[in-house]
Amino acid sequence: MHISLPARAAGAALLTLAALTAASPAVRAADTSIVPTAAEPAEDRDMAAARQAIKDRQWTLAANHLQRVVAREPRNADAHNLLGFSYRWMERMNESFAHYAKALEIDPRHRGAHEYVGVAYLKVGNKAKAEWHLAQLRDICGANCEETRSLAAKVSEFRTAAR
Repeated sequence: MHISLPARAAGAALLTLAALTAASPAVRAADTSIVPTAAEPAEDRDMAAARQAIKDRQWTLAANHLQRVVAREPRNADAHNLLGFSYRWMERMNESFAHYAKALEIDPRHRGAHEYVGVAYLKVGNKAKAEWHLAQLRDICGANCEETRSLAAKVSEFRTAAR
């Protein structure tokens, strides 16, 4: 069965979607969706709460929720990636690297983890490791995927600043 929306309703829906997209914050976390539903289990509520805390730049709160997720789901690559992301923003680099490594152990092709650990390596001045993760991203998703472009820009900025 095919249901078609009137053109006016479809246009209004597109305008609403465009407005929501334009209102999104500068901090982005490369994993999955952000919007929870009311009937989600506790682990999904923790992930949703962590994503919201990341959006709000509340790194400690995000880390607390993500710690609960990884305690329940130690093989959740997205949770480890976001925990590494939160720790990086908290300047807790050893913990950040440990969780990025765990995410990549679980899913060696996790684009977000490769991107974020590359940024973390730049933060500690290790351009070679960042470039290695950039090469991994190019192999995984090509030169034009969002994670590759983002990390490539950061590596380029690092090179320029190092001159």
